[in-house]
Amino acid sequence: MTYDPYNPKQQPGDPYGQQQPYGQPGQPGPYGQQPMYGYGYPPPMPPKPQTNAILALVLSCVGLATCGVTAIVGVIFGHIAMGRIKRGEEDGRGMALAGVIVGYVVIAGWLLYLAIIIIAIVAAANQSTY
Repeated sequence: MTYDPYNPKQQPGDPYGQQQPYGQPGQPGPYGQQPMYGYGYPPPMPPKPQTNAILALVLSCVGLATCGVTAIVGVIFGHIAMGRIKRGEEDGRGMALAGVIVGYVVIAGWLLYLAIIIIAIVAAANQSTY
């Protein structure tokens, strides 16, 4: 019997077409040692958390409905997130910055609203009704 190169079951030196067993465990395969991660690239890094940045933006926006109390907490979380972003522990700089800006605007708006209410009350109390 002659060797047929188009018959995948027949190996050179194997007249009966039986496949040869693979090499010993731990030895590289027929194409050499394969890289651990496809094509030699390292595995992708997991995304960094953005918890404080998300909390900053959400609490600052909720401050519109809660008299600005949660906006204060949102500003605090925003500054914490900005510090962690600067150290490279977290991502989400834009979200943290938006949370800080929205928080300060909401606080200023509520303070302005409160000042107008107080001025109106004082002006109404000082009017004489003679």
